[in-house]
Amino acid sequence: MAERNRRTVRDLRRGNRARVLQRLYFDGPLSRQELGPVTGLSSGSISNVVAELSAEGLLEEAGVVDSDGGRPRTLLRVAPDGGLLVGIDIGETRVRVELFDLSLTELARTERLLAQHGYDVERIVAHVRTGVADVLRDAGADPRRLLGIGIGVPGIIERDGPEGPDGTRGAVVHGQTIGWRAVPFEQLLREAVDVPPEVPLFIDNGAKTLGQAEMWFGGGRGAGAAAIALIGSGVGACVDHGDILDEDRTSLALEWGHTTVQLRGRRCRCGSIGCLEAYAGAEALRERWREAGGPLPEDADDETALAALLAAAYPGRRGTPDLVALALLDETAECLGAALADLVNLFLPERILIGGWAGLLLGPRLLPEIRRYANEYALSHAAARTTIEMGRLGPDAVTVGAATLPLADFLTRGGSRPAPGATGAPPRTAVHAVRERHRTPVN
Repeated sequence: MAERNRRTVRDLRRGNRARVLQRLYFDGPLSRQELGPVTGLSSGSISNVVAELSAEGLLEEAGVVDSDGGRPRTLLRVAPDGGLLVGIDIGETRVRVELFDLSLTELARTERLLAQHGYDVERIVAHVRTGVADVLRDAGADPRRLLGIGIGVPGIIERDGPEGPDGTRGAVVHGQTIGWRAVPFEQLLREAVDVPPEVPLFIDNGAKTLGQAEMWFGGGRGAGAAAIALIGSGVGACVDHGDILDEDRTSLALEWGHTTVQLRGRRCRCGSIGCLEAYAGAEALRERWREAGGPLPEDADDETALAALLAAAYPGRRGTPDLVALALLDETAECLGAALADLVNLFLPERILIGGWAGLLLGPRLLPEIRRYANEYALSHAAARTTIEMGRLGPDAVTVGAATLPLADFLTRGGSRPAPGATGAPPRTAVHAVRERHRTPVN
């Protein structure tokens, strides 16, 4: 009984710390007086929690404000230097590694191109290992201050893979389009990356990390339901449903790129035929442009090819548009519009956001046509409730989203550091508990 009481008191204390940290992180700076109503804690509890968190270097003063006839009130915020986060995007053209402080201000970054060697697992693990070492060195950062490393990868993530040498189970990646079949990625990284053993790793689908970044800080803020499309060399999506903090809230990564948009269509790299990715992914666009006679060097990568395709279709005021390029891009817009209509009909999102490096290039040109085709293919009532916009966070959104994985865990734990042997499997509560800010739409 005594042990249960001690455990209950500890959990209550951690919950109080989490409420204060989450509110200050998303709504701060706030005064102690403002924290009471928004957290539901008494003034005494607020004082105790603030004193603890300040003593640990997690809170700092952020100025004062005048009160109505009383003493000025001191504002508090989460201290940016209270810890470090690493976000990693295992993209389809490069591995991007970024180091952030707690405010998600970038401190250092490095990139490793993948054009020559593709998705060789050992090489990817080596890129992550050297990338993490490089950003820590470049920022002069102590690895012991790391709160966690978040990684966004293509494919389906299996949380509880086979047991490793240390007795723990890590995330396994099933990435059929990149040749990864049941890769024990978390175990491989844990053995390779030179960080303290208590630093947790969080591995999730790249479209899902993109979606989380947009929901927290970008175009998805305030939406009760949103779909975020990642268009790069491949295609994926994330759907986030629910505008309240409860266990029914869902955030799902979808293999949207492998839904069928053309019966007996083009062969997709997944092995099937007629997939969206076979028409709208940058790799497929490169091949389609080459097949149509587009002037591309044999060694042109996806980014170079997509830029050339867009330049041919939209040459500017003095140029003549290439009609073949225009027709190819119109077909791409129709495929994307039809596939977005599927998301509208299935999930009834309030917003759809288009991101990913190729999406950010295609969107400004194709967005009006994508909207038009989506409206044609979707149910009219559902389409009328949905807006289709560009994502707001740019090409770094997957990396920022990856860094939010350890950040969410840290906030949920009330600012406590991970214990030795901690696992990086993101708990549901970590994802849900930090989103209260998004109940109110951004102006």
